[in-house]
Amino acid sequence: MIPYSLLDLSPIAEGSSPADALRNSLDLAQHAERWGYNRYWLAEHHNMSGIASAATSVLIGHIAGGTSTMRVGSGGIMLPNHAPLVIAEQFGTLATLYPGRIDLGVGRAPGTDQTTARALRRSLENSDNFPQDVMELLFYLGPDAGDGPIRAIPGMGTEVPVWMLGSSTFGAQLAAHLGLPYAFASHFAPASLGEALQLYRQHFKPSQWGEAPYFMLAINVFAADSDEEGHYLRTTMQQAFVNLRTGKAGPLPRPVRDLSSVVDPAYMPQVNAALSVTAVGSPDSVREQLNALIARYQPDEVILTGQIHDHTARLHSFEIAASILSDANVARSAAE
Repeated sequence: MIPYSLLDLSPIAEGSSPADALRNSLDLAQHAERWGYNRYWLAEHHNMSGIASAATSVLIGHIAGGTSTMRVGSGGIMLPNHAPLVIAEQFGTLATLYPGRIDLGVGRAPGTDQTTARALRRSLENSDNFPQDVMELLFYLGPDAGDGPIRAIPGMGTEVPVWMLGSSTFGAQLAAHLGLPYAFASHFAPASLGEALQLYRQHFKPSQWGEAPYFMLAINVFAADSDEEGHYLRTTMQQAFVNLRTGKAGPLPRPVRDLSSVVDPAYMPQVNAALSVTAVGSPDSVREQLNALIARYQPDEVILTGQIHDHTARLHSFEIAASILSDANVARSAAE
C-alpha cells in the first residue's frame, strides 16, 4: 500500500478573491477525504497575490475543523521565519484540538522574496540556525520538556509528527541524521531528487521519531478526460512558473490553448526541467506516468499537487488521480 496525499497552495485564480481560494481549499479537502487521501498539507508563502495560505496554521485549523479523519498539516512551515516556541504552541494547540490528525512539515526557505523575508524575520541569518531550530521545536513538542524553564503549552507532550522538507541534499542529510520522515519538493525542483533520496536512505539513523526512513514524493497531476484537456490545464502552472521566475508573479493564470502565445519558448527548457515530475493527460496516461514515477523512486507515500485555474477541473483531476492510486493499492494488496 502506498498512501496518497494532497498539497494545496490555496491558489487565488485570476478573476477570484482570497475568500474564494479559502472556500475552495475547504471544499477540495472535504472531497479529498472522501476520495481516500491520507493527508492534506498547506504551504507557507508570503506577499504572493496568487496564494492564500500565508497564515498556514490558521488555515490548517480551518481545514481540520471541516474534515473528520484525514490528517492535516504543513508542507511546510518555513521555520526560519518563526521562533520555534511559537510554532510549537501553534501546532500543539492544533494537535490538542484535533488529536492524532496534525502534521508539521518544516523547511528552511523563506517562502517569499528577500525583501518580504526581511519583514518576516528577526534576522536573515536565521536559516543558518535551522538544525538547532528543528531540535528546539522537537524538544518543545516532546515528552521531556516538563522540567524545562520554557515549555510550549499546549504543545508539550503532543509529539506532533515533524517532517523534514527539502529540495536539495541539505534537508535529506538533516532528516537522515535526526531520523525524521522526509518529503522532497520534486514537484518544482527535482534536480537533486535522486541524490537526496540516496543520501537519506543510506544515512538514516533510527530515532524516537522513526525506526526506518520514510520518503514522500511530490508529483504534479493534471488529469482530465483526454490528453488534450490535461495538457491544456497544465498551461496554468507553466505560466505561473515563468511568471514567478521573471518577477511577474500574480493571480493563477487561466489556461491557454497555445502556450507559445503567452510564454517565450526560450523559457520552456527550464520549465520542462523544473516540472518534470508530473503526470498529465487522460486517466490512462496519468496512470502510466504515476506508475513509472513510483517504480523509479519507490516512495513510501506520494503527495499530489497541481495548480489548476478552474476549481471544478481541479476537483476532477484529483478525483481521477485518487481512483488510479486506490486501484493500484488494491492490486498490490491482491498480489501480496
